[in-house]
Amino acid sequence: MSRLSQSQKIVELLKANPNQKFNARQIAQQIVDCYPEDYKDKRQNPRFVDDKAFISQVVAEIGSQKDQIVKSDAHVFWQDKPRPRVYWYNPAKTVGQIETEKDEIEEDSDEVATIPESTTFSEHDLYPILIDYLKTELNLYCQRIDEKRSKNSRGNGGNQWLHPDIVAMQPVDKEWNELIRSCVKQGAGQSVRLWSFEVKKELTGSNVRKSFFQAVSNSSWANEGYLVATSISDGSVEQELRMLSALHGIGVILLNHENPSESEMMLPSKSRADVDWQSVNRILVENSDFKDYIELVSTYYQTGRVRARDWNR
Repeated sequence: MSRLSQSQKIVELLKANPNQKFNARQIAQQIVDCYPEDYKDKRQNPRFVDDKAFISQVVAEIGSQKDQIVKSDAHVFWQDKPRPRVYWYNPAKTVGQIETEKDEIEEDSDEVATIPESTTFSEHDLYPILIDYLKTELNLYCQRIDEKRSKNSRGNGGNQWLHPDIVAMQPVDKEWNELIRSCVKQGAGQSVRLWSFEVKKELTGSNVRKSFFQAVSNSSWANEGYLVATSISDGSVEQELRMLSALHGIGVILLNHENPSESEMMLPSKSRADVDWQSVNRILVENSDFKDYIELVSTYYQTGRVRARDWNR
């Protein structure tokens, strides 16, 4: 007997719970629980550090499969606002009936219905959204690096592509027993991983290579380096990203700016065993935000304590 596709699993779940609304995370958890064997191999992928990371990937897949889910059954509905997006099954009505009713209401109305324009947003607007996603989904402690706080001591263009937009610390030993921490410290083991993120609104055929190599320049010092965007224009751009990522190790995150929990780590970064401290020193000398970040990392190395209020800003 052939397995159900993920979209079919979702429809079956909604059918079994008519008129009950589910968000993507609730759906992901339930279909994984209902079909454990179907997800067994995927769950064992080493890039998922824990169950939360694995479920987050399934959540992201559900968001990307929205149209496929709805088209597979006329009784399946979804609603974007208020967030988060929810899905449900209405056995009494179909999408076509609902659309007809909406048309009749609009014809009877004296006012002309208008579709509100989507809110425009800047790259800077994405920074707090990305920080929220990284904090919630990956348990990272983040810091914004403001390019305006760089000295520019090397003249115009001297610091071009020097530092990323967001940096983060992952204290991998935070939940370890103190004895294990001591062993790792004495043996020069790794208790902290440093992350770096370059943010763009969208990636297109005209900017994908420039954006990617900016991320390479800005983020290759870290254990984990990522290029982040809200959209990828087409399949050829995605193919280019996959090739570049394989060559240079920078990962790609597709950020859902309306619902960060549905964001997707599309391409995991190729982890570096060691931080490039020479490059770190170069950035630290030029940018005071980055210096603050390294001071916080140093404090954690020395004390094993992290104060949340110093981070995620």
